[in-house]
Amino acid sequence: MVKYEGELEVMSISMIGIDHNMAPVDIRAKFAFTKKNAGEAMEKIKNQNGIYGCVILSTCNRLEVWASVDDEVDVCLYDCLCRIKGITEDSYRQYFVERKDQEAVEHLFYLTSGLKSQIIGEDQILTQVKDALHLSFAREEFTTDSVLEVLFRMAVTAGKKIKTEVPFSHGNPSVIHQAIGFLAEKGYSLRDKTCMVIGNGEMGKVAAQALQEAGADVTVTIRQYRSGVVNIPLGCKRINYGDRMEYMPQCDLVVSATASPNFTLKEELFQGIRTKDDLILIDLAVPRDIEPSVGKIQGVTLYDMDSFRIEEVPAELQENLEAAGAIVREQMDEFFQWLDGRDLIPRIQDIKDEAVNDLNLRIAKILKKTPMEEDDRQNLVHAVDTAAGKVVNKLIFGLRDSLNQEIFLECVAGLEKIYEE
Repeated sequence: MVKYEGELEVMSISMIGIDHNMAPVDIRAKFAFTKKNAGEAMEKIKNQNGIYGCVILSTCNRLEVWASVDDEVDVCLYDCLCRIKGITEDSYRQYFVERKDQEAVEHLFYLTSGLKSQIIGEDQILTQVKDALHLSFAREEFTTDSVLEVLFRMAVTAGKKIKTEVPFSHGNPSVIHQAIGFLAEKGYSLRDKTCMVIGNGEMGKVAAQALQEAGADVTVTIRQYRSGVVNIPLGCKRINYGDRMEYMPQCDLVVSATASPNFTLKEELFQGIRTKDDLILIDLAVPRDIEPSVGKIQGVTLYDMDSFRIEEVPAELQENLEAAGAIVREQMDEFFQWLDGRDLIPRIQDIKDEAVNDLNLRIAKILKKTPMEEDDRQNLVHAVDTAAGKVVNKLIFGLRDSLNQEIFLECVAGLEKIYEE
């Protein structure tokens, strides 16, 4: 079991999650968060009895709630999540998986490395995990704690290392690339096609860039109040969001990728509009951007996030996956060493206190004979104590960083024996 000690309680790492493998997009949408709502939810969860830190990861493909939990308190993260979402039905519990301690840690490392994504090796999840951690620091009161912080940072480090050292041969960094490949396999070419991207956030920009690189003529919608400050990929056109339906008849393909809680394309908006006979709509949002009934309109084909699953890992990826797995295991070992080292902190503190006391006894006579005011003498003793403690800490933690775990533990045990009598 992966456990660590706080000032008083023994705590462990716990998470619950729902993703594209366990639930369809409409179920995932019920538990999705915007950045603002995620921050508010983290504060509420951290304020629950028995929870000492919280991080929420909410993406198009998954929702995960991470917490450092007091083992002595009965905490149910699923119940916490449902209270925040106002969900009373228990039927959704079947779509969630719970992981604790080592299983949870392993999951996060593999996830951040892109090895659990809908598209193997994609690197958007790396940014999403970083953003989740940064969001936990963005509140007035931090919602994370030291263990979750180090866990997420080291998982991100593993992901960065894999991104640098293991170039996945398929080169698809996002779902839109998978969608383009999916259409290409069906004989659909984007060359000279007229495309519209609804949404100019990160996913919208990636979609616009990918479509343009595939040879399409791309137009991006911009909310009118933002039209003067929004950057879109070079070479793309822009129109106001409110003009999207007027532009629709010209389009061969439309991608919607916003963070809006409301539909960007509803069935009623298509009334009286004549679209091309083979219009393709791709909904990359969770919750959905496009009303599902739009897909029933004559001549319209609607795809959502679940339309582009990878059923099996291509054979050519196996070698890269093994190399990535080796990096993950190495970085995980470092985290567990750090975690195990936390258990040594009380022992190191005792050694430091004994060493400082030893120094005080050795210099007490000298200080007593030194002519000075009593207040000055006490201030000097305090300054010496502080300096001595820092020196001892530097020596011991320096040994920890330069020796392997087994030898370091022997050193700590040896220092403890010095002051046993």
